[in-house]
Amino acid sequence: MNGVRLLIVKTTSMGDVVHAMPVVNDIRRCYDEAHIDWLVEAPFAAIPQMHPGVERVLPMSWRKWRGQLFKGSTWAAMGHLRAEMKRGQYDAVLDLQGLFKSALWARQAGVPVLGYDRRSIREPAAAWAYERTAAVSRELHAVQRCRLLAGAVLGYGAPPDAPDFGLRAPAASWKPRAEYAVLIPNASRREKLWPERHWVAVGRRMRELGWMPVVLWGSEAEQTLAERIAAGCEGDVPPFLKVGEMAALLAGAHQVVGLDTGFTHLAAALGRPTLGIYCDHEPGLAGITGPGKVASIGGKGEVPGRAEVSALLEQQLRP
Repeated sequence: MNGVRLLIVKTTSMGDVVHAMPVVNDIRRCYDEAHIDWLVEAPFAAIPQMHPGVERVLPMSWRKWRGQLFKGSTWAAMGHLRAEMKRGQYDAVLDLQGLFKSALWARQAGVPVLGYDRRSIREPAAAWAYERTAAVSRELHAVQRCRLLAGAVLGYGAPPDAPDFGLRAPAASWKPRAEYAVLIPNASRREKLWPERHWVAVGRRMRELGWMPVVLWGSEAEQTLAERIAAGCEGDVPPFLKVGEMAALLAGAHQVVGLDTGFTHLAAALGRPTLGIYCDHEPGLAGITGPGKVASIGGKGEVPGRAEVSALLEQQLRP
């Protein structure tokens, strides 16, 4: 299989794309001359671009296209992407997403598609699109599921070592005024949020350690919250940063504390000490994982208290 040309399909969301990244090093460890491309939603394209083992990233805009299917420009854009996929002349496509839409897009390359079997996949109807499948328990962490699937369908078996995310953050475009820690208090749903006063307390603890609390945001409403938290702990709020710019900021942090969001998972993958706070989701299948000190707390209907988070944070801060 050396020299094999592969397209990996893992399009969304950010945390899911991060969790799939160790597959690249797994493949290249066994087939060092493999050529690997990646199909991903455009907002998250910076993540596979940070891996030196990914040669070409194919950005797509399905979230936009599906709402504009009657426009000629939409069909032109989809046709261009399909042509790019065929131009890759792949030997196979590895669908790590396991959805009907990802299976349909994987088929556009015109080569065999590999994926989960019907009992292992999120949407069983997608399995019809695969020429080769493998059974992988749905009770495993997302990182392990991706690695086991790739090993099974590509023939190198279960990887024996810890996951290597292989990401290299770009140079920072914005830097805080001092050494810093990062707080990530915003999430896509209100159910995931943690009380604002608790974030202020965490920020003040970072200040005691000599680190500037940097509070991240991604929308106007999130910026308002970030500014309130920063004001309460003498922290800093960056300007709007794209995914690659956020990665550069995260890579330089002494400590990261965040909700169950893509940037928290990205921080852990970059090797930063990371504490993930879960308020509306069980961390078991998608808990914080990475090569540094990482921990997850909370769960579905189990919003962790300030004392619990502080105690776990203190454990992480120990040398």
